[in-house]
Amino acid sequence: MNRVIERLSGSIREYRRDSILTPGFVTLEVIMEILIPLVLAGLIDDGITAGNMNIIVKLGLVLLLFAVMSLVFGVLAGKYAAAASAGFAKNLRHDLFHTIQNFSFANIDKYSTASLITRMTTDVTNVQNAYQMIIRIAIRCPLMLVFAFLMVVGIHAELSLIFLVLLPLLGIGMYLIITRAQPLFELVFKTYDSLNKVVRENLRGIRVVKSYVREDYEIKKFRNVSASIYGYFSHAEKILAFTSPLMQAVVYASILLISWFGAQFIVLGSLTTGELVSLISYSMQILMSLMMLAMVFVMITMAQASSRRIVEVLDEEVDLTNPADPIFTVANGDVEFRDVGFRYTKDTDREVLKDISLKIHAGETVGILGGTGSAKSTLVQLIPRLYDTTKGTVLVGGVDVREYDLNTLRDAVAMVLQKNVLFSGTVRDNLRWGNPDATEEEIVRACRMAKADEFIGTLPDRYDTRVEQGGSNFSGGQKQRLCIARALLRKPKILILDDSTSAVDTRTDAQIRQAFKTEIPETTKLIIAQRIASVQDADMILVMDAGRICALGTHEELLQNNAIYREMYRSQMKGDDV
Repeated sequence: MNRVIERLSGSIREYRRDSILTPGFVTLEVIMEILIPLVLAGLIDDGITAGNMNIIVKLGLVLLLFAVMSLVFGVLAGKYAAAASAGFAKNLRHDLFHTIQNFSFANIDKYSTASLITRMTTDVTNVQNAYQMIIRIAIRCPLMLVFAFLMVVGIHAELSLIFLVLLPLLGIGMYLIITRAQPLFELVFKTYDSLNKVVRENLRGIRVVKSYVREDYEIKKFRNVSASIYGYFSHAEKILAFTSPLMQAVVYASILLISWFGAQFIVLGSLTTGELVSLISYSMQILMSLMMLAMVFVMITMAQASSRRIVEVLDEEVDLTNPADPIFTVANGDVEFRDVGFRYTKDTDREVLKDISLKIHAGETVGILGGTGSAKSTLVQLIPRLYDTTKGTVLVGGVDVREYDLNTLRDAVAMVLQKNVLFSGTVRDNLRWGNPDATEEEIVRACRMAKADEFIGTLPDRYDTRVEQGGSNFSGGQKQRLCIARALLRKPKILILDDSTSAVDTRTDAQIRQAFKTEIPETTKLIIAQRIASVQDADMILVMDAGRICALGTHEELLQNNAIYREMYRSQMKGDDV
């Protein structure tokens, strides 16, 4: 737990001052509240009982002053506690998001998207609430407890023994409650991940859900996960519910015992009426402090599970880092694979890529074909270091990709992935993801090459047309062409299209490839495709199977020498004359 606290405390940063001022004002607030019952005792004994109006006025004004000062210090403590906790949460979310942005694909594969979202929202909120209570309530309660108990001892030592009997009983009860509730809260937050996953999948695939009339199935799935959370939470709350009756039992027992024995001491003359009133006030302060401490412990119990989940992400070791002396220039678009092998996880013997050796010259167009699961996408993701090879070497521009500065390498390699992602904003905003400084002429030229200008010209606001979340107001083919234009704006040395023209018609596909050939002849182009027509004009075609290159050559060479390619061609082109 010390490691978790140390790791989280690094996110306090500029809010350290607020975090220090809060306990200071809390201490002053507690001092004022401790003095009030003492002054009240004098007011009763020396003023009201003695009938001395001067004392009543004098001590009444002192009471008013202490009450106002307590209020002011309490307001300041609340102000700085809110600023410190909100700032701490802001920094913590920033640190989490920054860490995730540096993740490689391998790191991201370890966590579900829903889990990362829960950690950045629900878990951070739990830690924020706990932090605010720690710097304020957890400081106030022990101080109030100690000072009030010392005042009780000073007023009447024998009556203070009541607390020495009751407090250990309360402590044992609270310990039993908390140790049984904490494991349940850990289960709750793990189940929150599942709930977020169900909601996220449903919203992203809502069109599929409705087209297959699976609303009832999705509702049942959501209800089951929600019921699990309800079950864990209700069980935990049932356990925590014992806190209130336990506290009330101790409070009422202490008041009754103090009243009973206090009355006897008044009769014996060892205690005054004012002192008995102040004793009851101090007993309430002690017991209210214990009750508030119980709330702090409950919040900390919930936050413990959340803090461990947050630190797990913050401590995730990023497996792709810059070298000590990185290279900041990519000479050209040459690509070479030297005896490359790859596994997604180090603790498995299953190789996804095996014995890949390949040389691609700058400006060449390379087609990559293969069945589902043949590792086509994995192969090209090694070029911009989205993954690192398990063995062997990938070279770009004649240099091992691990020797480049990561940003420099990825700026030189533009990828259009299988999933075409557009972000909320305008068409122009999305295109400028490829190059924030792109001119209007460059945007138009990239769209013309990607054949996106055709449909952009028909949009009501052209390049200023709004893109809804996920690009839902654009067709699959339109999104693909926009993503290709976005990649072209980077003016990359290497362009990778991962099945990125599957949703466009063959005519448009051919036009895009012709534009590549004439407009960016020096850019190396790797095209993963399912249609042979998309790659048959390539300088070289790879046929992959089970993570290996099983054939390599031009379209004509593969037709003559490779049965797999020939069968694919016949089935797609119906080339019975071949």
